[in-house]
Amino acid sequence: MKKLVVITGAGKGIGKALAQGFAAEGFSLALCSRTEADLQQLKQELTSAHPEIEVYIRPTDVSKKAEVLAFAEMVTEAGNPVEVLINNAGVFIPGQIHQEEEGALEKQIETNLYSAYYLPRALLPPMVEAKRGHVFNICSTASITAYTNGGSYCISKFAMLGMSKVLREEMKPHNIRVTSILPGATLTNSWAGSDLPESRFMPPEDVAEVVLNAYRLSERTVVEEILMRPQLGDIG
Repeated sequence: MKKLVVITGAGKGIGKALAQGFAAEGFSLALCSRTEADLQQLKQELTSAHPEIEVYIRPTDVSKKAEVLAFAEMVTEAGNPVEVLINNAGVFIPGQIHQEEEGALEKQIETNLYSAYYLPRALLPPMVEAKRGHVFNICSTASITAYTNGGSYCISKFAMLGMSKVLREEMKPHNIRVTSILPGATLTNSWAGSDLPESRFMPPEDVAEVVLNAYRLSERTVVEEILMRPQLGDIG
């Protein structure tokens, strides 16, 4: 039975690149995204390229606790031991705290933070029992740098990094590694319509490769945080 990699927000961008990268390494995958069509297309691509792996999918709005737990139940019922859990799903709503749209904080906290809290709570117990596994939390440079028009997004990402640090401490005795990834401007849908050249963004495949390299290290070693930026710096 192949070990399982669980990825949220897998339909596009970094999540899709992560799925492709781990599939190429021979892992089975459990993937969720809001859009079923994206998941179905990705599953077809992955199973065609790697017929030896299994791909489980479930359309999921991770801002809703019940849907996150339903996805976790699907993962558990698959029966494959979870080797890697990647909390990647996120949403960015630009704005400033004093004038951003009503509900922006709640939506971004629910999507960017709560989903990354509920899913490990559901999936970690068997990993703790087996004393193996790796959790990656896809944070952001906004987790460490406040910027104008970041508003509640920065708040949610600061909180996510804090949660990741806490989880790292809690999992030390159980031999489970926890890594926070802090990417800067990456070519994803968040930047759609920006009219900026692709050369100013990191490709999502670079983020995926960094995750894979961190996972490949000996179990005696954990990379706690990885900060990534475009060569010319972040886009303001």
